[in-house]
Amino acid sequence: MQSFTYSIPTKIFFGKDQVNVLAEQIREFGGSRVLLVYGGGSIKRIGLYDTVTKILQSNNIPFFELAGIDPNPRIETVRQGIQLCHEHKLDFILAVGGGSSIDCSKVISAGYYYENDPWDLMIGKVKASQGLPLGTILTLAATGSEMDFFAVISNLETHQKIGLGDPVMFPKFSILDPTYTYSVPHNQTAAGTADIMSHTFENYFSSEKGAYLQSRLAEGILQTCIKYAPIAMRDPENYEARANLMWASSLAINGLLSLGKERKWTCHPMEHELSAYYDITHGVGLAILTPHWMEYVLNDSTAADFKDYGVNVWRLNSEDDSYKTAHLAIEKTKEFFTSLGLPSKLHEVGIGEENLLVMAQAVTKNGPIGEFRHLNTEDVYNIYKAAL
Repeated sequence: MQSFTYSIPTKIFFGKDQVNVLAEQIREFGGSRVLLVYGGGSIKRIGLYDTVTKILQSNNIPFFELAGIDPNPRIETVRQGIQLCHEHKLDFILAVGGGSSIDCSKVISAGYYYENDPWDLMIGKVKASQGLPLGTILTLAATGSEMDFFAVISNLETHQKIGLGDPVMFPKFSILDPTYTYSVPHNQTAAGTADIMSHTFENYFSSEKGAYLQSRLAEGILQTCIKYAPIAMRDPENYEARANLMWASSLAINGLLSLGKERKWTCHPMEHELSAYYDITHGVGLAILTPHWMEYVLNDSTAADFKDYGVNVWRLNSEDDSYKTAHLAIEKTKEFFTSLGLPSKLHEVGIGEENLLVMAQAVTKNGPIGEFRHLNTEDVYNIYKAAL
């Protein structure tokens, strides 16, 4: 196991009615004028918008709204949010929704103190010096953005979807009430589960063999998704299922699983290109790519890892040959995603061959991706083709 430093400064309030701490938490972190960021109409349909705005109003906390955040948040919206903060002298950002609203808010936070275009932060031209304090109220178990310092933003003009990680973007607090996910539709529950599992896979499959505990934790998160996603889809208001998926979402990507390992991901950067060109749902793209990536990287050096996955997660026969178990585990993964109603091929979401090579080149423009097995442009292109 490699050496590491670990710090998660985000305060978590988990469970029913934790929104009642909202006003005191905003004030604890110096908030007096708030930018309220949210997506579509879901928070209004479930009554959360009314709950939040009444809390702010009753505590004499002025707020201004940035609504309509896209599922793949755009840099244009980030620019708009920064402008609102400057115009109205806002000193706190409150993101209410899923990962898209939170990611957008994070880059607004980081871009507030930067005088030029916030896209410069995304492409690594500059580094954020500080950020406006940010709080979140989560309504979708998927990205884990409520408990990490990462954000992904799209620029449709340049066909780029880029991730940024910076400690200034850690939320100060996050309110996680599983009842706010009761209204999440089947397709979003499915895609969110695929996202959680992909975050876990990216940390789980590693050339580092000494991080035993981290791998066992990852297996527990995968088993949680496999058990509770079907229950949540059959019974959307099952608190136990929604609570376990929500906490799995946070733990999958808050750094806990990657401690002591290299963190160089593969399926996520490949999927970001799909979303940048075709604007598909992130979790859907991951569900399509993951089994094909698994088959592609399966070889003599990785077969034992896939066997561990098959035995420990899917309870396959430990006495079977490594390759047999590995192939069966990969097939189980594909079947599970399909059972949730997720597609298994790119053509099912309208993606053809036309941009595969240019996307593969974009993924690897800074060199090979991945740590479990390094992938060059040809490798990524071959995975895309296999997924067609």
